[in-house]
Formats: sequence, C-alpha cells, structure tokens
Amino acid sequence: MSIIDQIRDKTAVGDMNTVAELTNQAIADGIAPDDIIQHGLIEAMTIVGDKFKKNEIYVPEMLIAARAMKTALGILKPLMVGQEAKRLAKVVIGTVKGDLHDIGKNLVSIMMEGAGIEVMDLGVDVAPEKFLEAIKAHQPQFLAMSALLTTTMPNLKTTIDVVAEAGVDQNLKVLIGGAPVTQKFADEIGADGYADNAATAVDAIKALL
Repeated sequence: MSIIDQIRDKTAVGDMNTVAELTNQAIADGIAPDDIIQHGLIEAMTIVGDKFKKNEIYVPEMLIAARAMKTALGILKPLMVGQEAKRLAKVVIGTVKGDLHDIGKNLVSIMMEGAGIEVMDLGVDVAPEKFLEAIKAHQPQFLAMSALLTTTMPNLKTTIDVVAEAGVDQNLKVLIGGAPVTQKFADEIGADGYADNAATAVDAIKALL
C-alpha cells in the first residue's frame, strides 16, 4: 500500500499521530503537498462523508477524522507558501443573526474543508450586512447559512434579499440548512440548495458547481 493510501486510511479512522508521522514521511520522500492533500486527505474525508450518510459512523467519529486531517494540513501548509492547493470552490459560511448555535455549522465547515473547499467561517449571530461584506471581500461561489431556531429562520430570507439587492455577484449560489429548515422553505425564500447534514452539504455544492 502506498504512503498516500496509508494517509487516506489512517485519516479516515482518525489516527492523528500516525497521520502526522506518515505525512512527514511523505514529505521526506519528496511527495508534493498538493498530492497528499488531494489523494490522501480529501479522499479520506470523502470516505468519512459517505459513511456518515449511511449511518455507519456518527458525529464523534467524524470529528476525530477531521482532527487527523487538520493535523496533516498543519504540517503541509507551511510548505505551500506561494502555491495554492487546487480548490474545489470558495464558501462564506455562518449562522444567521440572533442564532448562537454552531455545532452543525462547524461540522459543515469541517466536511467542506475536507472536500477541498476554501471556507471563510463568520461564526454565529451574523448580520446580513456582515455576510454581504464577506462576499464582497472574498468573492466566493457559495454563501452557506444555517438557522437552528424557527425564530431565526426569517433571517435566512433577509440575508438572501440583502445580498440580491446589493447585486454583488449574479453567479453566487446560496445554500441553507439547520434543524427546522426544509427543502420547501429553501424553495420559498429563493435559496439555490438545501442540506440536512454536513455530508450532503458537500454533495449540494458539487451538484451546483
């Protein structure tokens, strides 16, 4: 089994220490950081996402795998100054104004990063104007928002309206999610996509690309 395959398999099961050792060994062997990311780490998180969707693993296992992935990325990033890894897409993400829940959003961010997506995480309680500022600054292809309370769901629509009125990017796609959010609600407020968990959020982005 190649060292990149080992990195993939050990990342998928969350063996952080072995992943770190293998990553350093791969670098010493002259393997390009981008190859390690694309064929080791991203493939590992694809496996993790598939297992999560099939209920073969749950949130704790996903978080352990993500920790192993981030350990490897921490080793690789200093070697990539001046060369960007190939990015699938760029996303601005946050929980809407009035909502302080972040576990779901954090999981989505982790799975997006694991799929090779560049993520700008604005945190929680994000006002529409702050989303708009980030879109202007980072020019992402996607805006991803979550609401975990029925009382904050209207702020998903408010943000979509504010961004649309500003006319910053006609090609920007909006994804929404959160416990009370449904596909029907996404359609009603003009969102481009809806995801009910972290793994399907990545699928939604790939489908819209």
